[in-house]
Amino acid sequence: MWTADNWNDYEVIDCSKGEKLERWGQYILIRPDPQVIWDTPRKDKGWEHWNGHYHRSKKGGGDWEFSRLPEQWQIHYQELTFNLKPFSFKHTGLFPEQAANWDWFSAKIRHAGRSVKVLNLFAYTGGATLAAAAAGASVTHVDASKGMVAWAKENAVSSGLDGKPIRWLVDDCVKFVEREIRRGNHYDAVIMDPPSYGRGPKGEIWKIEDAIHPLIRLCTQLLSDRPLFFLVNSYTTGLAPAVLTYMLGTELRSFCGTVDSQEIGLPVSRSGLVLPCGASGRWEAVNS
Repeated sequence: MWTADNWNDYEVIDCSKGEKLERWGQYILIRPDPQVIWDTPRKDKGWEHWNGHYHRSKKGGGDWEFSRLPEQWQIHYQELTFNLKPFSFKHTGLFPEQAANWDWFSAKIRHAGRSVKVLNLFAYTGGATLAAAAAGASVTHVDASKGMVAWAKENAVSSGLDGKPIRWLVDDCVKFVEREIRRGNHYDAVIMDPPSYGRGPKGEIWKIEDAIHPLIRLCTQLLSDRPLFFLVNSYTTGLAPAVLTYMLGTELRSFCGTVDSQEIGLPVSRSGLVLPCGASGRWEAVNS
């Protein structure tokens, strides 16, 4: 498992009874997590003294309950700054486990010894975009949500990266890739973090089981003659790491590289265990 274990401002303190106890900077949140199926004693005082608690409804969805939590606050990861706020369906605007991937591709960009163009699809609030830009890449950031792209821009400003070569686009990711192919544009690296299900800005339906493999195939047509890496992340339980390995290995077989896929996770302070948080597939060039 690839573990995001370099955080100072974020911590999974404990997990029990379908929930995780987290520290986001100076604030304590309790949020549901479907992986936490065990029932262990809740001994940490944070279980009783929290700033935000998301209660899952038996009818679907849920609601936040707050205690001295600001509407927005910031946390830092190395040189990056993220603006957080609790919003619908338990989220805060950041997936901390993705730092395991940020560290991996940032090192590859820094050591490439050349300019690197990165395409980030389903780019959300820009964690991967900011990490790639901070490492020295030029980035095209694409997401179907205007609000998420605006949020990502705020994170770039807070991180001091607003002057970096980042192209911000509100667009359907598949249609954007198809247009880029027609334009003859190429990238040295592709990052994608597709949702299990979603809709584009014009109501386009995205279902990952049907669409992920064709999209990976399309994106290989955008790769430059010397691609550096290709990263696919998934929170869909049906897409095991071996499935990601197979898709990447099949579609990038014409390039000289290797594929590895693993679960990604977050260390749990109280137990010493690692909480699984999805899976990632990584293709990287050999002698790039």
